[in-house]
Amino acid sequence: MQSIWHRNCEMPRFSALQGDIKADVLVIGGGIAGLLTAYLLGKKGVSVVLVEGDTLCSGTTQNTTAKITVQHGLLYHNLLKLGGVDLAQKYYEVQRAALQKYAALCKDIQCDFQRKDNYVYSVENPEILEAELEALQRAKIPAEFAENLPLPFSTVGAVKFSDQAQFHPLQFLSQIAKDCSVYEHTFVYDIRDNQVWTEHGVITADRIVVTTHFPFWNGRGRYFLKLYQHRSYVLALANAPELNGMYLDEKQTGFSFRNYGDMLLLGGGSHRTGKKGGGWAELQMKAKLYYPNAEEVCRWAAQDCMSLDDLPYIGSYYGRTSQLYVATGFGKWGMTGAMTAAMVLTDMLTGVPDEVADIFYPSRSIMQPQLYRNLLETASNFLRLTPRRCTHLGCALHWNSAEHSWDCACHGSRFSKDGRVLENPAKRNRRS
Repeated sequence: MQSIWHRNCEMPRFSALQGDIKADVLVIGGGIAGLLTAYLLGKKGVSVVLVEGDTLCSGTTQNTTAKITVQHGLLYHNLLKLGGVDLAQKYYEVQRAALQKYAALCKDIQCDFQRKDNYVYSVENPEILEAELEALQRAKIPAEFAENLPLPFSTVGAVKFSDQAQFHPLQFLSQIAKDCSVYEHTFVYDIRDNQVWTEHGVITADRIVVTTHFPFWNGRGRYFLKLYQHRSYVLALANAPELNGMYLDEKQTGFSFRNYGDMLLLGGGSHRTGKKGGGWAELQMKAKLYYPNAEEVCRWAAQDCMSLDDLPYIGSYYGRTSQLYVATGFGKWGMTGAMTAAMVLTDMLTGVPDEVADIFYPSRSIMQPQLYRNLLETASNFLRLTPRRCTHLGCALHWNSAEHSWDCACHGSRFSKDGRVLENPAKRNRRS
């Protein structure tokens, strides 16, 4: 169950920390957000150390479908409701800058970077496409309506963003990592002021950036209220058609399509972590229906942190602290989300004014409808009578028969059958 990205790429390996060290900035978490943050800060002359509890890109980053696009579902009409035209324009511009940064870096890195058009389609709801196109027109964001899509079923059309991109994420990050000071197998178990305690030594840093997917430190920030996690599944299919574009259903339970080389990546089967969903079984059924001659090459699953308002949390971990920072809540859009986080945090930590930083401010209002759904889910699972409990905050665990794991529907922690932590925010293994 490894992703296609592992087939022809090996990440560089680094030793574990041995003893106490100091740095200007410490980045905790060796996925794409942490690596890009460390890389961009290093290019500014900042002394940066990155620590990873396992190995680089061993978490969510290795399981992406690696689409680099400013079109994040049908988001922009919701942004207009949330903050008006100004918010929609700022969000678009920072995502576009992230796409352009990838394009610039990938000129010197062999990572199968390709420009592709991106489509968000609807099977039965033309009104929602019309609402999105109207919002994009109001915000002066270039997009167009598309129909007659090369998909194996009928749609009512799609919103199309031209000249987006896709790439091989591990080939890209394997080169980025070579310019970073990294310690792997260095698990962080506590943060106190400007010091971080690991299994192998204490790191003292003027500023600390947490990029651990779901923030692991419960001391401040209320991320256990502001985030929930969502799983989705992918099949890589040989003997399937070239679609020449990237396609996503506007429904969260729909399907995504994009090609890599001579394979088609079919995604879907999504569900909240700890709940039931279609999983690989649904994808296999659809693959057999749509592409009867296709052959499954490999399969994998990804887990995404979802915010209350569909905007990431990037900036001070809590309040206006100038010591501790965070990047999380990218939703299904970790590629541009990670680059956006790295660019925003680099500006913040080097004293460069950033006009868009406030839209990602982590301590913004949490009074969103999703908050109450999260609270209800947490309450029901906390009160559920079962001996198997999450080591994060004690919620009940649910057996995931597709992936043979114990999953928490409150905050998305996952454990192997023998109790080993597979996904955070849990830090401690549980007894099987």
